[in-house]
Amino acid sequence: MLGPFADTDAVAELNRRLGTDRPILVQYWDWLSHALVGDFGTSFAMRAPVAPLVLESLKNSAALAAVVLVFLVPLGVGSGIVAGLKPNSFADRFIVLAGACLAIIPDFVSGLILLMVFGLWLSWFPITGAAPDGAGFWTTGYYLVLPALPLVLNLTGYVARMTRTGVVQAKQADYTRSAILKGLDNHKVIFRHILRNALATTVAVLATQTGFLLGGLVVIEALFGVQGLGSLVLNAAKARDFPMLEAGVIVMAAIFVVTAAIGDLLQVALDPRQRRRGFQ
Repeated sequence: MLGPFADTDAVAELNRRLGTDRPILVQYWDWLSHALVGDFGTSFAMRAPVAPLVLESLKNSAALAAVVLVFLVPLGVGSGIVAGLKPNSFADRFIVLAGACLAIIPDFVSGLILLMVFGLWLSWFPITGAAPDGAGFWTTGYYLVLPALPLVLNLTGYVARMTRTGVVQAKQADYTRSAILKGLDNHKVIFRHILRNALATTVAVLATQTGFLLGGLVVIEALFGVQGLGSLVLNAAKARDFPMLEAGVIVMAAIFVVTAAIGDLLQVALDPRQRRRGFQ
């Protein structure tokens, strides 16, 4: 903060003012007690309160995650249902193979290709994910489509495989056979018995991926200039901005805990067997 040529007295005064000359446990308790009430201190690099900067970055990451889910849920879940309802068919093999091929391509590689093709050559989308100040809802979403596509391509195959596995297992379950023997309509069997039970695992997977999308997109955010939480933490680490880094990490941890808990609750709501296990 003082530069490479600061004298010893200036460094000692800064340490005293920042409180970094105190014992480490005292420093940690002071930070934690303030963090629990939303006060993460002042950024070393930006000389501004940390909390508003983290919230703004989290909002940008949430916007990108929302655009990803808009494409990922229908593509991943829909293709997984199609593959699971018709196992070993051409559609099943094509969906599984295409998903595996797309999943092994790193998102920064597909991101660069999409950026060159759709951003530079065809000019269909902006080459940056940062919308102008004051941009409306649809304009902001339009700017985030291109950054979202690499993540959609990378995750669709994984979500589709998980959905397919759940659908196949639900089709082979005793309750599905009983429903068919009772003479229930095929659509009722699919929606009431197969999909409801099959999608429980998919919901948990999507909840976990949502936590990743909100805090783990460092490469994509850096590639497309999205000022999200991942970029904030990366820049804080580079600048040794410890208050910002601590705040970003604790917010990421909270996001993963909350999204995982939501996924578990939704899984229990969809699958009554989970509730019964909880009482045993």
